[in-house]
Amino acid sequence: METENKTTEQTTPVAPASAPAASPVAPAARPPFRDSRPPRGGARRPQRPGQERVKPEFDTKIIAIRRVTRVASGGRRFTFSVAVVSGDKKGRVGVGLGKAGDTSLAIDKATRNAKKNMIKVTLSPAMTIPHMVEAKYSSARVMIMPARGRGVVAGSSVRNVIELAGIKDVCAKLMSGSKNKLNIARVAVRALSQLSKHPRTIK
Repeated sequence: METENKTTEQTTPVAPASAPAASPVAPAARPPFRDSRPPRGGARRPQRPGQERVKPEFDTKIIAIRRVTRVASGGRRFTFSVAVVSGDKKGRVGVGLGKAGDTSLAIDKATRNAKKNMIKVTLSPAMTIPHMVEAKYSSARVMIMPARGRGVVAGSSVRNVIELAGIKDVCAKLMSGSKNKLNIARVAVRALSQLSKHPRTIK
């Protein structure tokens, strides 16, 4: 009996030890999404540290843009005509006209033309005109007179010419029915250029 018991004990299968439970592995963190597309409007040039943006000497205001159509043998061709007023708000102002197939190129041409035809306005120490002036250009006619304490009272492109010239306390009156802003701006410049020809001042 003892021998049979020993044999039974030896032949009894032993259950294998259970393997340790595998620990859950956390999923790898995904890198943040980065858009590789370039920004709208084109890539901007990075600004160097310590480099400040230089302010232009003259301020420019666009007063008229026209699209001109010319019929050629191959079809219609379009060009742009741009009129601008440039000034430093210290007594210098000019009107320019530029024509090109692209608006940006036409604006550059008009700006260069305005700087080329710039005049120096004779102003009083209070940055106003010393007396009344009147001028005529083509069908446009304007009268500009000093108006103490009233600010700039003007309309159309005459106001752009006066503001870019830095003139204060004036009143402008259009004496014609012309709607051509280029001619109105040119007649305003012509009137301001006559200030040096009148030594007598009006109080």
